[in-house]
Amino acid sequence: QVQLVESGGGLVQAGGSLSLSCASSGRTFSPHGMCWFCHAPVNERESVAAISWSAGATAYADSVKGRFSISRDNAQNTVYLQMNSLKHDDTAVYYCAADMYGRSWYGARPGVAGEYDYWGQGTQVTVSS
Repeated sequence: QVQLVESGGGLVQAGGSLSLSCASSGRTFSPHGMCWFCHAPVNERESVAAISWSAGATAYADSVKGRFSISRDNAQNTVYLQMNSLKHDDTAVYYCAADMYGRSWYGARPGVAGEYDYWGQGTQVTVSS
């Protein structure tokens, strides 16, 4: 069983930065890729950034391009999301998710929720305006 644990959320002023981490535990972790999603109360869950595990190909939602950066440490089974120039609209619970069966594609856009198999519990990011 794969378990994902996010950390690094918190409260930050607009224009500030936060760094999120997602560490996996359990069985040998070898996903096809990972994705960060955000879910604000009035919106549906949206993909933010994705990365393929072997090649490190990345994809970003238009709303975060140039501000967020996803990376991974294969040896540590951890994926990161560096969030810069944060805006009030970035306020949401952020989840990491693992694509274990290759159902997502790491090209022009991040995946959709149905392509991911395991999810973390989420970490709250609040950006004050």
